[in-house]
Order: sequence, then C-alpha cells, then structure tokens
Amino acid sequence: MGQKGYQSPAKKVLSWIRKKSKKVKIFLGLITAISLLVTLKLVVHDHNLFFAIAEAIHLIGLLVLIYKLTTLKTCSGLSLKTQVLTAIFLAVRLYCSFIMEADIHTVLDFITLVATVWVIYMMKFKLKASYMAELDNMPLYYPIVPAAALAFFVHPTTSHILINRMLWAFCVYLESVSVLPQLRLMQNVQIIEPFSAHYVFALGVARFLGCAHWIIQVYDTAGAYIYLAGRGYFWIPTVFLAEMVQTFILADFCYYYVKSVMSGQLIVRLPTPV
Repeated sequence: MGQKGYQSPAKKVLSWIRKKSKKVKIFLGLITAISLLVTLKLVVHDHNLFFAIAEAIHLIGLLVLIYKLTTLKTCSGLSLKTQVLTAIFLAVRLYCSFIMEADIHTVLDFITLVATVWVIYMMKFKLKASYMAELDNMPLYYPIVPAAALAFFVHPTTSHILINRMLWAFCVYLESVSVLPQLRLMQNVQIIEPFSAHYVFALGVARFLGCAHWIIQVYDTAGAYIYLAGRGYFWIPTVFLAEMVQTFILADFCYYYVKSVMSGQLIVRLPTPV
C-alpha cells in the first residue's frame, strides 16, 4: 500500500521542473549545459575526440533507423528531405576529408554516408507507402541555397584550392540546418514514435559534442582561437555560430525527449505550435 504513491527521484525532479516558468526552465537548461561542458573538459583531455564521438553517435542514430525500417517495415515519422541533406553534406565532407585530411573522420563519414544512402533507398522505393510526403513539406532549397551562398563568401584560408575550401564551408553550414525538415515534420505530426525520437536525440547529442569542442577551445585560448591566423578572419566565428545554431535547434526536442523518457513514456509528444 505504501508503494502506491511512491515517486522515483527522477520523476520528482521532473514534476518540480514542469511547474516552473519558461524562464526558470531555460536557466536550468543553461546550468545543466554548463555542468556538462565542465565535466567534458575535465574528463576528455583531447578535445578533438569530440568530433569522432559525435560522428559515431550520429552513426548509432542511423543504425536505430535501419533497425526500424527493417523490422517495422515503415518510415512514418521520418523526413526523407533531412536524409537527402545529410547525404549531401556527408558526400561533400567525405570528398574534402579525403583531399585535406584522410583520417578516422573519413572512415566514419564513409560508413555514415553508406547507411544514409540505404535509408534513402528504403524510404524512396521499398517503404514509399508509409512516407509522410505531405508533412515533409520544407523545400530543399531553403537550407541549400543559404548554405551555398554563405560558403561562397566565408570559407577557410588554407593552402587548398578555392573550390575545395568553399565545399568544406558548404558542408559545415548545410549540416547545421539539415535537421530542419525532420523537426518541421515532427512539429506537424506532434506525436513521435520511439525509433524516430531516438534518432533525433542522437543527432542532438552529437551536435552538443561538436559545440562543446568549439566552446572549450575558445575558453582554453581566452577567445584567441576564434581569430586564428591563416584560417580566414570570419571562418572560425561563423563555424562556431553554426555549431551553436545546430545545438539550439535540437535543444527543444531533446528537452521533450528527456521529459518523456523520465516519465516512462515511449512516445514523445511535442506541444502545439502557437
């Protein structure tokens, strides 16, 4: 009988947060983010590992999608346009990585690109009947054109040829907004099934790690990292801004994801847009 009204500590905390105003929730979110950043700085000494871990988490999210597509035989709740944008920036980044670096990131990008192309194939041909085309309604040129225009004017200053530097900038900018069609679709649906939610949450974690790398680098160099000589005066500040944009775009969904998980719900419910 005594167990009937029992609430776990996690549920008590969630219930307490739910009663707070939006400003208090934002403040608590910032405190949580800062705490995670401090922890990462203390635990991970090679901050370049953040990018490799972020790419690995993105791949894990894709594997969750692949499991959904192969077992449930449905692609409902998934944005084909986000997958196409992802394939575009991965293909461009893979080319640039092969030309400029050719390291572990190149391998991870290749595996992730293959997985993304497979997801696109399944959604476009095998599971087309379950694709929510009418809700996946953001035109592809919305994210592509601004990313290409910005890359034309703001790109790194290195020894590589100009087109490669522009392509590198393009894939960075496109990645920062590639999730927008997925978020638009989910906002239209409002009820997100578990596998799609896991995938988008994985993207959120990956983006947070990428953003953490830049924030910690800026902090360690007392801001000097933003204007490193030879990198293009506006390049690193713009990349830093792009990482921040990605993180904040996904932060709202991640909040509702964590809220649903802590409440023991498998379905993520998004609020009705005002």
